[in-house]
Amino acid sequence: MTGKHDQPQATGSRYPSRFKQSGLKARHLRAHVVVVGWLALALLAATAQDTLPVARWLAIHLFLLGAATTAIVVWSEHFAIALLHAKLPDERWSDARLAAVNVAVASVLAGVWADVPVLTGAACALLVAAVTAHLVVLVRMSRGALGGRLAPVAGFYRAAAAALILGSVLGWLLATGRAGPQAYAGLRLAHVHVTLLGWIGLPVLGTLFMLWPTVLGVRMAERTTKVAHWVLALTGGGLLVAVAALAAGWRWGAVAGVVGYVAGVGDAVNLFVRTMRRRDPISAAAAWMLGAATGWLLVGVVADAATLASWPLAEAQDGVGSLVPVLLVGFVAQVLIGALTYLLPIVLGTGPKERAALRAVLERGWLTRLVTLNVGVALLALPLPDPAGTAGMVLAAVAAAAFLAQAVSVLARAIRGSAEGGSSRRPVLLGTAAGAVLTVLAVLVANSGGDTSGPAAASGAGSAGAAATRTVDVILANMRVRPARIEVAEGTALRLKVTNKDAQRHDLKVENGPATPLLARGDSRTLDLGTVTEDREAWCTLPGHRAAGMTLDIVVKDSTGESTDGHDGHTSQAGSSSGGLDLSGDFSSGWKPRTAELAPAAGGKVHKIELHAAHTTVEVVPGVKQQMWTFGGTAPGPTLRGQVGDVFEITLVNDDEGMGHGIDFHAGALAPDRPMRTLDPGERLVYRFRAEKAGAWLYHCSTAPMLQHMGNGMYGAVIIDPPGLKKVDHEYVLVSSELYLGTPGSTAQVTKMRENTPDAWAFNGIASQYARKPLTVKTGDRARFWVVTAGPSDGIAFHIVGTVFDTVYKEGAYLLKPDRPGGAQVLDLVPAQGGFVETTFPEAGHYSFVDHDMRHAESGAHGVVEVSE
Repeated sequence: MTGKHDQPQATGSRYPSRFKQSGLKARHLRAHVVVVGWLALALLAATAQDTLPVARWLAIHLFLLGAATTAIVVWSEHFAIALLHAKLPDERWSDARLAAVNVAVASVLAGVWADVPVLTGAACALLVAAVTAHLVVLVRMSRGALGGRLAPVAGFYRAAAAALILGSVLGWLLATGRAGPQAYAGLRLAHVHVTLLGWIGLPVLGTLFMLWPTVLGVRMAERTTKVAHWVLALTGGGLLVAVAALAAGWRWGAVAGVVGYVAGVGDAVNLFVRTMRRRDPISAAAAWMLGAATGWLLVGVVADAATLASWPLAEAQDGVGSLVPVLLVGFVAQVLIGALTYLLPIVLGTGPKERAALRAVLERGWLTRLVTLNVGVALLALPLPDPAGTAGMVLAAVAAAAFLAQAVSVLARAIRGSAEGGSSRRPVLLGTAAGAVLTVLAVLVANSGGDTSGPAAASGAGSAGAAATRTVDVILANMRVRPARIEVAEGTALRLKVTNKDAQRHDLKVENGPATPLLARGDSRTLDLGTVTEDREAWCTLPGHRAAGMTLDIVVKDSTGESTDGHDGHTSQAGSSSGGLDLSGDFSSGWKPRTAELAPAAGGKVHKIELHAAHTTVEVVPGVKQQMWTFGGTAPGPTLRGQVGDVFEITLVNDDEGMGHGIDFHAGALAPDRPMRTLDPGERLVYRFRAEKAGAWLYHCSTAPMLQHMGNGMYGAVIIDPPGLKKVDHEYVLVSSELYLGTPGSTAQVTKMRENTPDAWAFNGIASQYARKPLTVKTGDRARFWVVTAGPSDGIAFHIVGTVFDTVYKEGAYLLKPDRPGGAQVLDLVPAQGGFVETTFPEAGHYSFVDHDMRHAESGAHGVVEVSE
């Protein structure tokens, strides 16, 4: 006879007999060996977190991509068959899909750890292909299947497979750096949500509709099917909204999506609580673990919504990141342990007696393990000092290790029984598991050396002897290392004081040298590199961070003072060159932005100005100072303004000792022979013209080669008001240009100019200055933005995010006025053109303005208008 605890009371599923009929028992045995193998590796990686910063990432992915993914692929297919009363798929193809998943997972981990983008990309493609095949099987099962009361649960499995496909693509973008630093925060959060709440959360929630009453030994509630439909709509729809909003950087959309997910989980929990009518469940251990896991899921997603609502996305990363261990251990690990506690005896046992014996092994000490694990999760969840978090992780690891030991014992017993039964089928997946384990272990061993900042790693410092010692402050922030390049004299003893000022954790590893531990926000460590004799690179070792641009070049200068890498030097704040620019970095102490405010035209009909042509050192990029050729000591030169009919009398004085200069005003019409001639050093010239036409005009140096003179800063704007120009609350002038770093006139710089490969783009001569010091207006103010393109080679597509232009004036003509029904989004100008746009700002906030050629915008041609009440 069959005991009461072996009766499938909840669903009527006959999966024990189906194992015997189809050979699924052997397949599940092999798969669970793989799961246990991934769990063991995850625990191994978790113990290395203090010495290997990337080990935390590895432990999470071994657990989620390895153990949880294998379990979900196996059980989602099996439960779909049972719930839909569908035909069994071809076992060989099922094994092939599962093998492909595990090979892909091992290759992803190896590719990211060893920093081999080609391997990472190929592995992600294989994972997407394998999961897509799994999704196709699930979809086909639903077609023509008999179905059943819980057939809607299969929808959770299909949605989860789609989530893993999207998560794999996002993971590839992050791991290879293709996401870019600007989009990294949003895409990373999207990846975490779609993987953890989608691929893991959805199938677990769906399975619990069946598994929870089965473990309790009670009948399902009458409204289970209806609730399952509603929960899938809320969680799946909410997750889709949240992931799309996070990827787009829309925080409140993400909050709304997560709140929808919370509502779905809340409905499911409410149903599960109402189902608890039996005091003597079939498996008390499984019931308590599944119940506790679901509780932690609800706590985690509520805290997730609160975190996203409280902080900007860049700062929310750390808060959401702190929830990941809670969800991993409290929810995912506990669900996995609880489900295996109940299901392994059913899968592996051949009869009631053997199932009871296996269950007794798995439930040994379950109450102690349950308390230990959940106390550990609580310590991880609460905002306590670091020792409490470490203790929590230790407690959780001990509880998990204890279960692993029992699971290994049960699996070994089942394997022996299978061998004694004379099974001739080769354990294909056991071979796959062994290969995956060996691959990951090999990469672990190959990359584990030299990554600490202890005495052994920094032993090179002892060779410094009497060499000069130099200490450089290095800042980790905004997915960048500042400075991005350090030049040192050969033989210098170099020390790096590394400080993390980012919301998320980072480290810094020096090529063939020491590394910091993982640094939280505000943490600092000093790396002693010893005597530097050759070029080296340093980078953040966290997956995807190096590829996204978190690198530092250490370049040795020879005895002549030239960089050994052939880079044409120019000075920076820290004495470093700008081989890699940090546009989000800090400007030098005392730096002030170029004012963009445009004063009204001065009274009188004659405007007399004296301009001196001279070399001037200007900080053109945060932390990077460059020698510029200037009119009036600034690049661009002073902005001139007048009205139609005004006369401009410009006295040009050439104070440049080694170079000739001239000037060309586009606003004037006259023979260029004499007024635009080149002045030798020390000469002066009076340039007189009448402004006959309105417009936004360019002036620039007229001396050949004009490409070099303009490219090094010799340009400016002349604004001639159109007749009847109305007064507005604010007027700004923005002169767009390219920046070419390096020694002015050098071969390297001129080559960049001729190939049109600037180092950056700028408004008013300094890249990113108005992102650091925004332009300011008040709500409802009307603002006019004059734009002139100096080039020398690139135009502009001027756009303000969040506004519509109701006035457009370009090259002396109105294209749009406020009394017309249309609006404009961009003022497009080719080199040497000019015009203005007008708009009002309806509400307080920060409105970005950009060159909508995104290559230009992301390389300095951007700023912010700060609107206050």
